[in-house]
Amino acid sequence: MHETQLFIGEIRPLPQSRRPTGFYKQALETSVLIGPLGLAGDQQADLRVHGGPEKAVHLYPARHYARLAQAFPTAAAQLLPGSMGENISLDDLDESQVFVGERFALGGAILQLCQPRNPCWKIDERFDVDGMAAFIAEQGLTGWYFRVSQTGEARSGDRLRPLDRPPGAPGLRAAMRCWQEHRPTPEALEAIAATPGIAQHWQDKIVRRAAWLRANPDSAPPPVTTFHVKPDPA
Repeated sequence: MHETQLFIGEIRPLPQSRRPTGFYKQALETSVLIGPLGLAGDQQADLRVHGGPEKAVHLYPARHYARLAQAFPTAAAQLLPGSMGENISLDDLDESQVFVGERFALGGAILQLCQPRNPCWKIDERFDVDGMAAFIAEQGLTGWYFRVSQTGEARSGDRLRPLDRPPGAPGLRAAMRCWQEHRPTPEALEAIAATPGIAQHWQDKIVRRAAWLRANPDSAPPPVTTFHVKPDPA
């Protein structure tokens, strides 16, 4: 079992572009209701790529901060639990130890791991560095999203308890690596896409890629988009 810290945040502007973001989180000292759209009181600014039932709760492994601080020393003082916009932080779990579709209990809530996080350009602006979002994607330091299978209350200090996972479910890190390979086999992608509990959006992307690879066996595949780049100014 894994002891947690919980975080929520309100929408605030980024320091340079002034674009709104729900990136800035504060630690919770009281219990919070976790429902289908996440922790009560937590806000997301861009609902096209954040929030919703299949991105309801974001967990970021605290052990990743040491690697990020080493790679981006000018941001080291800011790289603390909660600063990556996560709702849940814990020290002793990462992408190599969890499975697509795996369910966990947290307080009275039940959470199901359904997809990795795709980092975005706001990370670079948040920490005033270039290349952190790309580094996170390349190194697989993404964390993941849960959907909420059962509403319930939780608080910081509660333990994230593994419950069950689908038979044959792929590990999250292995699934991410397969998805990002230059030319994975369509069969490997289809096995990931067939995992019970996988997020619909990620499943659709995997199925489309498998179909393209089958239809174009002799062509170089287009690269997989692993993080969101900054959009052009309006």
